[in-house]
Amino acid sequence: MLDGWNMTGDYVYLDDEGYVFFVSRETDLIKSSGYRIGPGEIEDALVRHPAVKDAGVIGVPDPIRGENVKAFISLNENYIFDEDLHQEILSFLRDKIAIYKLPRVFEVLKEIPRTPAGKIVRRTLHEIENAN
Repeated sequence: MLDGWNMTGDYVYLDDEGYVFFVSRETDLIKSSGYRIGPGEIEDALVRHPAVKDAGVIGVPDPIRGENVKAFISLNENYIFDEDLHQEILSFLRDKIAIYKLPRVFEVLKEIPRTPAGKIVRRTLHEIENAN
Protein backbone atom coordinates (compact mmCIF):
# COMPACT_ATOMS: atom_id res chain seq x y z
CA MET A 1 0.00 0.00 0.00
CA LEU A 2 1.15 3.49 -0.82
CA ASP A 3 -0.90 6.46 0.33
CA GLY A 4 -4.00 4.26 0.47
CA TRP A 5 -3.44 2.75 -3.00
CA ASN A 6 -2.98 -0.96 -3.60
CA MET A 7 0.15 -1.30 -5.78
CA THR A 8 -0.70 -4.26 -8.02
CA GLY A 9 2.07 -4.02 -10.59
CA ASP A 10 -0.48 -3.50 -13.37
CA TYR A 11 0.02 -1.01 -16.18
CA VAL A 12 -3.18 0.94 -16.80
CA TYR A 13 -4.29 4.22 -18.30
CA LEU A 14 -6.96 6.70 -17.37
CA ASP A 15 -9.16 8.11 -20.14
CA ASP A 16 -10.64 11.62 -20.33
CA GLU A 17 -13.81 10.48 -18.54
CA GLY A 18 -11.93 8.99 -15.60
CA TYR A 19 -12.24 5.32 -16.61
CA VAL A 20 -9.27 3.07 -15.86
CA PHE A 21 -8.22 0.63 -18.61
CA PHE A 22 -5.97 -2.36 -17.98
CA VAL A 23 -3.05 -2.72 -20.44
CA SER A 24 -0.82 -5.41 -18.98
CA ARG A 25 1.08 -6.63 -15.95
CA GLU A 26 4.17 -4.48 -15.46
CA THR A 27 6.32 -7.62 -15.78
CA ASP A 28 4.70 -8.49 -19.14
CA LEU A 29 5.26 -5.07 -20.71
CA ILE A 30 7.71 -4.89 -23.58
CA LYS A 31 9.95 -1.83 -23.39
CA SER A 32 11.19 -1.07 -26.89
CA SER A 33 12.81 2.19 -28.04
CA GLY A 34 11.15 4.10 -25.21
CA TYR A 35 7.68 2.65 -25.85
CA ARG A 36 5.79 0.50 -23.36
CA ILE A 37 3.98 -2.18 -25.32
CA GLY A 38 1.31 -4.44 -23.87
CA PRO A 39 1.41 -7.86 -25.55
CA GLY A 40 -2.36 -8.41 -25.38
CA GLU A 41 -3.19 -5.94 -28.15
CA ILE A 42 -0.71 -7.64 -30.49
CA GLU A 43 -1.99 -11.11 -29.62
CA ASP A 44 -5.59 -10.01 -30.23
CA ALA A 45 -4.63 -8.65 -33.66
CA LEU A 46 -2.61 -11.75 -34.59
CA VAL A 47 -5.44 -14.21 -33.91
CA ARG A 48 -7.74 -12.25 -36.22
CA HIS A 49 -5.59 -13.36 -39.17
CA PRO A 50 -7.12 -16.49 -40.75
CA ALA A 51 -3.83 -18.44 -40.61
CA VAL A 52 -3.20 -17.82 -36.90
CA LYS A 53 -4.88 -20.19 -34.45
CA ASP A 54 -3.26 -18.79 -31.30
CA ALA A 55 -0.56 -16.32 -30.36
CA GLY A 56 1.64 -15.29 -27.45
CA VAL A 57 3.91 -12.24 -27.43
CA ILE A 58 6.97 -11.41 -25.33
CA GLY A 59 9.86 -9.00 -25.38
CA VAL A 60 13.29 -10.33 -26.30
CA PRO A 61 16.57 -8.50 -25.59
CA ASP A 62 17.90 -6.13 -28.23
CA PRO A 63 21.12 -4.14 -27.73
CA ILE A 64 19.74 -1.02 -29.43
CA ARG A 65 16.00 -0.99 -28.68
CA GLY A 66 16.14 -2.62 -25.25
CA GLU A 67 13.62 -5.25 -26.33
CA ASN A 68 12.05 -6.40 -29.58
CA VAL A 69 8.54 -7.77 -29.91
CA LYS A 70 8.57 -11.52 -30.55
CA ALA A 71 5.41 -13.36 -31.54
CA PHE A 72 4.95 -17.06 -30.96
CA ILE A 73 2.12 -18.33 -33.14
CA SER A 74 0.36 -21.60 -33.79
CA LEU A 75 -1.17 -22.01 -37.22
CA ASN A 76 -4.51 -23.29 -38.38
CA GLU A 77 -4.52 -26.43 -40.51
CA ASN A 78 -3.28 -26.14 -44.11
CA TYR A 79 -1.01 -23.16 -43.40
CA ILE A 80 2.77 -23.22 -43.61
CA PHE A 81 4.82 -20.36 -42.21
CA ASP A 82 7.02 -19.18 -45.06
CA GLU A 83 8.21 -15.75 -46.20
CA ASP A 84 4.94 -15.07 -48.07
CA LEU A 85 2.79 -15.81 -45.01
CA HIS A 86 5.21 -13.84 -42.82
CA GLN A 87 4.80 -10.75 -45.02
CA GLU A 88 1.03 -11.29 -45.27
CA ILE A 89 0.70 -11.36 -41.47
CA LEU A 90 2.84 -8.22 -41.09
CA SER A 91 0.77 -6.42 -43.73
CA PHE A 92 -2.42 -7.50 -41.95
CA LEU A 93 -1.07 -6.24 -38.61
CA ARG A 94 -0.12 -2.82 -40.03
CA ASP A 95 -3.84 -2.05 -40.35
CA LYS A 96 -4.54 -3.15 -36.76
CA ILE A 97 -1.70 -1.92 -34.54
CA ALA A 98 0.89 0.87 -34.45
CA ILE A 99 4.02 0.19 -36.48
CA TYR A 100 6.29 0.26 -33.42
CA LYS A 101 4.30 -2.68 -31.99
CA LEU A 102 4.87 -4.96 -35.00
CA PRO A 103 6.66 -8.20 -34.13
CA ARG A 104 10.22 -8.22 -35.43
CA VAL A 105 10.58 -11.95 -34.79
CA PHE A 106 8.14 -14.85 -35.23
CA GLU A 107 8.37 -18.42 -34.04
CA VAL A 108 5.84 -21.10 -34.84
CA LEU A 109 4.82 -23.49 -32.06
CA LYS A 110 2.46 -26.41 -32.25
CA GLU A 111 0.62 -24.97 -29.27
CA ILE A 112 0.82 -21.78 -27.21
CA PRO A 113 1.32 -22.64 -23.49
CA ARG A 114 -1.71 -21.72 -21.40
CA THR A 115 -2.84 -22.18 -17.82
CA PRO A 116 -5.95 -24.28 -17.09
CA ALA A 117 -7.81 -20.96 -16.91
CA GLY A 118 -6.68 -20.11 -20.47
CA LYS A 119 -4.08 -17.45 -19.72
CA ILE A 120 -0.85 -17.42 -21.73
CA VAL A 121 2.14 -18.69 -19.74
CA ARG A 122 4.70 -16.08 -20.81
CA ARG A 123 7.30 -17.60 -18.48
CA THR A 124 7.27 -20.71 -20.70
CA LEU A 125 7.61 -18.56 -23.82
CA HIS A 126 10.68 -16.92 -22.25
CA GLU A 127 12.08 -20.38 -21.46
CA ILE A 128 11.57 -21.43 -25.10
CA GLU A 129 13.30 -18.25 -26.24
CA ASN A 130 16.23 -18.76 -23.88
CA ALA A 131 16.65 -22.37 -25.03
CA ASN A 132 17.15 -21.22 -28.65
